[in-house]
Amino acid sequence: MTQAPHSAGPGRPAADTVLARFEQWVRETPGAPAVLVPDGVLSYAGLDARANRLAHHLRTLDLPAAARIAVAPTRREETVVALLAALKAGASYALTDTGDTRVGRLQLTVLAPDLLVTDAAGAARLDRGKGLPALLVDEEAERISARPGHPPARPPHPAGAAVLFTGSAGPRAVPVSHALLLAAHDGWAGVARLVPEDRHLFTGGPDLTPFAAGWTRALCTGGALVLPDAAAWQPGGIPAAVSEYGVTALHTDPGSALRLVGRSLDPAGAGRAGRRAPAPSLASLRLLTVTGDRLYLDQQRALQDLLGPGARVLNVYGPAEAAGAGAWCELSQLPRSLDEPERLALLGTPFPGGRAGLRAGELLLTPPGGGDPLPTGDLATLRPDGLLEFGGRLRDRITLDDGRRLDPHPVESALRTHPAVGAALVAPVRSGGKTALVAYVTPPDGNAPPDGNVPPDGNAPHGGSAPAADLDGLREHLADRVPDAVRLDRLVRLRGLSRTRAGQEDREAIPRPPQQRARTAGGGKYGASAGAELPGCFGYGCAAFPLTVVALLVTDLVWPGSTDLTGVPGPWSFLFFLLYVCECAAFAFGVLFLCAGRSRMPRPGPGRRLTAAAHLAVAYLLMAWWPQDNLYRLAAKHDWPRQAALVYTFNVPLMIAGAVVALYLTRRPAGPPADPLPPR
Repeated sequence: MTQAPHSAGPGRPAADTVLARFEQWVRETPGAPAVLVPDGVLSYAGLDARANRLAHHLRTLDLPAAARIAVAPTRREETVVALLAALKAGASYALTDTGDTRVGRLQLTVLAPDLLVTDAAGAARLDRGKGLPALLVDEEAERISARPGHPPARPPHPAGAAVLFTGSAGPRAVPVSHALLLAAHDGWAGVARLVPEDRHLFTGGPDLTPFAAGWTRALCTGGALVLPDAAAWQPGGIPAAVSEYGVTALHTDPGSALRLVGRSLDPAGAGRAGRRAPAPSLASLRLLTVTGDRLYLDQQRALQDLLGPGARVLNVYGPAEAAGAGAWCELSQLPRSLDEPERLALLGTPFPGGRAGLRAGELLLTPPGGGDPLPTGDLATLRPDGLLEFGGRLRDRITLDDGRRLDPHPVESALRTHPAVGAALVAPVRSGGKTALVAYVTPPDGNAPPDGNVPPDGNAPHGGSAPAADLDGLREHLADRVPDAVRLDRLVRLRGLSRTRAGQEDREAIPRPPQQRARTAGGGKYGASAGAELPGCFGYGCAAFPLTVVALLVTDLVWPGSTDLTGVPGPWSFLFFLLYVCECAAFAFGVLFLCAGRSRMPRPGPGRRLTAAAHLAVAYLLMAWWPQDNLYRLAAKHDWPRQAALVYTFNVPLMIAGAVVALYLTRRPAGPPADPLPPR
């Protein structure tokens, strides 16, 4: 089964590159704005001259014929200059992340570039002391500026155009040819109807596919790239940047787009019934493209209402392997209004020059310009109206206890039709040797906090008028919407769902539900949820008291005389005895945490290794005081070898353990595991 757009065919002009398209605009409109920054405007001629000078410098470095150049300046205008220079020098560019050091280093590891073009700040973050050749553009500025501004001689057979990174936790490097980058640009130019008057703002990181491949939408059509201060890439700063720079085309992810909707709600409205009016600060927008994750039809309609008449909202399915041009959906493609739009996430139709097929329910995507069909790892169906409908991801499938495989997307979509649910994720949790299906739900969009992601703790009250969801109500709601065999076992209410850097809902960051006990707790608005069992007595914590007594009894056996209080007057003797009891109790709780605490540690961001390290660190912080204090009391004050041994045996590890716990508590969320083809 295949699907192709009507415009697919040989009508596209061929035999050129995106670089040639950019240079054509340099010749035709040299004074037109190419890059808008807080300090001013960089014209097409000015941008081209800077890129030519850097390209001349790159050609003197004797790079390999098919060189890969990693581009990582901390200023985005320098990023644009460097990627154009890489193309002019006949190399492939790869934009890397300088904001998240861990991600940036991972990208450099999988890329293995021949050269890193960055500045001093970027080099400090990415640690260039690994033997990677680096060109610091700020330190070389004087030498580079002295070079001629005319184009350098190009190799007769240019190498690949770019290397794009997938947005997963383990990024993959995806080579992109000149032909594919140009075909993707032509597809975007046709679908989005790009014009030279457009001013484009990308809210994602420069290393993500929307910007790394999408810069061509501006610079290859005579438009301008808007590169404001870093704050403008946060949801709260987008409207101000759009208004200040007169942005006409905003390219963002679902999370950022939907927070714009939350800010525009009339306070008198609530949830999906809220009355939205066009936002004055977004009045200049004629185009909003949303890439990164599924977008439901009701959300797309809310975005359409936000922009007002005449503006367009495109939901884009753009994997890196297709250079960001996979499939697109616009409400005008629908032949009629559909029932339960909260339940439908459409991919629409392929970009011009591309094709889409299905094999055993999996979506196969042929990029613009042709090539072999790519398995995406996503499920889809072809509707009678000719539109592709998103059906979930293979990696999210849940294996039930009876061996059946469950796709959570249909269940999550059905949950969204409940009036008290805004977003929903369904995940498995092993409990008592069985797999429990847990529903994580948020309030409707109008009740969600407008200031971005809220750390999901499941215990924060929501502040709207919509009623809170309860487990029995959701079960009843799903009764005639999903197969009878699907039954929710638990419910966790959240204020918001975390998202990855690429904009996908982060299933790895959802918190574990409370552990089971014989008695279940009652409901409450986004507190202890109905149907969610609460732990009792810290699990094995009931054993803390007898273990404390045992530790007290064996202290004198292990360290004879360490607790001897003979000659210590009251009340100091009692205080010291109480100290010994506290040390034994801390040791008891440390042993219990070592045995039972690991499974109770949620991982809202840290990986498994850091969580395991934090588990051991907490156990050590509790357990170390009992042996340490007893050994100190038995050591002579001037026994320096023994004092030093005690310091390095206990005190230094205590410092390290504290640092590990601090790192665990402040670790930023990581993305989901790598997948065959990140979908958006």
